Amino acid sequence: MFRTVLIPIGVPTFDQTAAGETLKAAAKALRTVDPDIRCPESLLLSVSAVGSYLAGVEADLAVILNVTFANGAYTAEAARALDCPILLWTPEEPFPDAGRLKLNALTGAFSAANTLTGLHRAYSYVYGSPGDPAVMRSVSAVFAAAKVKKELRSLNLLQVGHTPQGFGFGRALDASIQRDFGVRLLSIEARELIDAARGYTEEEIAPYLGDAKKRITGLEAIDAKNVSDFARLYRAYDLYVKENQIGALASRCWPDFFTAFGTPVCAVLSILDDLGVPAACEADAYGALSMYIAAAFSGKPAFFGDPVALNSDENTVTFWHCGAAPCSLARADTGAQAGVHCNRRIGPTMEFGCKAEKHVTILRIGTDADGRARILAAGGEALDRPKQYFGTSVVVKTESDAGVFIRGGVEYGWEPHFAVAMADVREQIAALGKMLGIEVFVF
Repeated sequence: MFRTVLIPIGVPTFDQTAAGETLKAAAKALRTVDPDIRCPESLLLSVSAVGSYLAGVEADLAVILNVTFANGAYTAEAARALDCPILLWTPEEPFPDAGRLKLNALTGAFSAANTLTGLHRAYSYVYGSPGDPAVMRSVSAVFAAAKVKKELRSLNLLQVGHTPQGFGFGRALDASIQRDFGVRLLSIEARELIDAARGYTEEEIAPYLGDAKKRITGLEAIDAKNVSDFARLYRAYDLYVKENQIGALASRCWPDFFTAFGTPVCAVLSILDDLGVPAACEADAYGALSMYIAAAFSGKPAFFGDPVALNSDENTVTFWHCGAAPCSLARADTGAQAGVHCNRRIGPTMEFGCKAEKHVTILRIGTDADGRARILAAGGEALDRPKQYFGTSVVVKTESDAGVFIRGGVEYGWEPHFAVAMADVREQIAALGKMLGIEVFVF
């Protein structure tokens, strides 16, 4: 259960009528974001009132609302009582009428922020009226970030096999990823799932094959044994995910599944994405985490791939991968088509271009040269383009200069795998970064 609490602070020497109206409007607006948010009946007009109100309260997000001016002791008391992310919100001062300052809430916000900074407590900040849609979008983004932060603490991320040589950027240490994100990293060898897949009967894999045929077109053109073995892998991964409560996974793919099993795992990962289990290939654990966060914020499966082409004239970057992408992202005119791998000539793999999406976010959770976590986010639009190369692709017209994005990505050593979220979730990502104490680079 996600728990939020509103902490409206102020002092009795300012206009209590205006303060009451402001609190009422803010509480009403917040209930549209979280109907179950805990709200007091009236302003908390003393430090002791804040302490009494929060006694025994547990929360995943606290909204400190400076309704009028209040000194830093009010915020310090709230921070002492609650160990959770904090949103500072300052409603606008009523229009000046050359009379008395009615609320002076903005000065209170500076006091609160200064106190939290001194306490080394991260916080997000929003200024503006609860009646302003842009303000409420920002408030909602912070709520979404706090919810994802909580979800990460119960996420089991599975790494299947090891990253190939030269792909160490995707390798995660269990202690590091838990420290930075709260995520539990589990590991299994690829051969364990391959061995399980080999042991299934035709009857056991029949439901999986039937499900795959509803999602993928053209399987009948692929070698029958490869299709059967793909269904075996699908069952092996699906059962392991369910039995171990896996929320995301990063799977080794080449060369093992081509050489040791004879059938790629690409289509399996694609279906898992649509089943709500973000799945990255090439055993990229941070790539899988990027996909998970992208999907959590957008409510849709994310594309995962390499930046392979820059078109400066169009201001576009093409993201591609050799055979995996969520089937639901395929263009309507083609559907999720089955094919064979561009290098190995073995199938089934996914072959399609992604459908258009007005707003997307390019996202990468990665690490710098010293192993510190960092996050990249860039906005754009997915264009209506067919498949660009063998495999799967999405063409993104970036909001900022595409050349700057590419040069910046290379010059600052970002990893060559990115998730593409099918929504503009940059504000949510920025809020999550603050909550986790991780720097966010926005292009």
